[in-house]
Amino acid sequence: MPAPSSPYPASPPLASSAGPGDGLERASSSRCGVDAGHVQAFLEDVAAAGLNLHSLMVYRNGAVAAEWFRWPYGPRRPRVMHSVAKSFTACAIGMLVDEGRLSLSDRVVDYFPEQVTAPVDANLAAMTVEHLLTMRCGHGEETSGSIWRGISTSWTAEFFKIPVVHRPGGAFLYTSAASYMLSAIVTKVTGETLHAFLKPRLFQPLGIANETWDVGPDGVNPGGNGLTCTTADLLKLTILHVQKGVWQGRRLLSEEWVARATRSYGDDYGYQWWTGEHGTFYAVGQFVQMGIGFPGQDAAIAVTAAMDTSKLLLPHVYRHFPAAFVEGGAGPEVDARLAEAIAAMSRPEPIVSLAEPRPECADRQVYSVCDNPLGVTRLELDFAVGRCALVVTDAAGPHAIEVGVDRWIEGETGIPGADLHHGYRLDPARVVAGARWLDPDTLEMNWIFAETAFRDAVICHFTPGRLSLQRSVNVNTGAMAHPPLTGHLVRDE
Repeated sequence: MPAPSSPYPASPPLASSAGPGDGLERASSSRCGVDAGHVQAFLEDVAAAGLNLHSLMVYRNGAVAAEWFRWPYGPRRPRVMHSVAKSFTACAIGMLVDEGRLSLSDRVVDYFPEQVTAPVDANLAAMTVEHLLTMRCGHGEETSGSIWRGISTSWTAEFFKIPVVHRPGGAFLYTSAASYMLSAIVTKVTGETLHAFLKPRLFQPLGIANETWDVGPDGVNPGGNGLTCTTADLLKLTILHVQKGVWQGRRLLSEEWVARATRSYGDDYGYQWWTGEHGTFYAVGQFVQMGIGFPGQDAAIAVTAAMDTSKLLLPHVYRHFPAAFVEGGAGPEVDARLAEAIAAMSRPEPIVSLAEPRPECADRQVYSVCDNPLGVTRLELDFAVGRCALVVTDAAGPHAIEVGVDRWIEGETGIPGADLHHGYRLDPARVVAGARWLDPDTLEMNWIFAETAFRDAVICHFTPGRLSLQRSVNVNTGAMAHPPLTGHLVRDE
């Protein structure tokens, strides 16, 4: 329920129940003051536009009013949140500012004298903590987390190699390097990682558990990415800011900090939060993981997706929200229609072969692979009733994945593919994998990396004594496909 210090009147008691272990209350859309018809129309509009939404949670007046998860993404399923991490990172800076342990005017170079050699460039010397927060640190080019994930040496040292071509405080340039340095500063000030610092101060009070945060070569959380948590966890962070820093009667962030963090300093950007229409603010991660706050309506929504940019989704959001926030909602009948639509949209995806394979295509087969940029030397397929095991061997050794045939199987895999997955080495990764025969010679596999936005399609085409394998991905900031692999049969048992 809204905290006593909220500027909004307390909501009446709701006939609600706790959610799936996340501590959030649930109630009908109408009881929460949400028009379920708008929620349903939003989901239908997004589907009609061909956008791949994975989850939606709608909160208003103290409870979750509607929620939907596409199969196989469920409420307990963790998610790589990409740049949503930035908005969590800002909370740590706000706490340290409120505690008087750092100032927004502090110079970045003063925290890292061991990394800076005299004479210090004037632009670099002028860079402050606030410049990092507002993405106005003077860099001329963006640094993506996908770049630094491939670097095994000090990322802090890498930061100081980036030319500061503009006077800090001027031009806006979105860059994860700025967020990384905020995390590094938190570690310098506290002696803890950003994650360890926030655990008792933010994550535990919000009831966020089992979250993980990557650690870079310096022993520093990336700050701008690398955080894995649930859709509900993202919603909680957004609700906290809608409620001006208060959670269940306990103040976690100062009201002044929240106001500063969620206002625009130009270019629709605050302190690691974006600002949008209707007075909204939002945390957003690559491939569209978003928490959107509607402070004027005591409301928030959270979504996860697999889309190239949030610009594809936001028009649909603003078409239906905040219009959906209407006291009294639309009534029980409309609530019931939404529930039916959500149930229909949550069913597992069918996977059915279009043909029977030739008998020799569905035996155990081992192929020696021609020279290729991936360094793959061997492919092995082992078929059994209703399943297929694929083993890919490269210089690092064998990597296996088990795939259902005409059904889905969930398991783990360490199969390489960081270049298709925004630089993330998903090892091990939860994968829901299924396959179907498109024709007697062609097997189509789908690997759903269920804790991410990524879904790989793998086409295996068999000809006598040969196999060609082509792997592609649904979304990425880099390569969308691997070079095709060609193999020659060496054993057929």
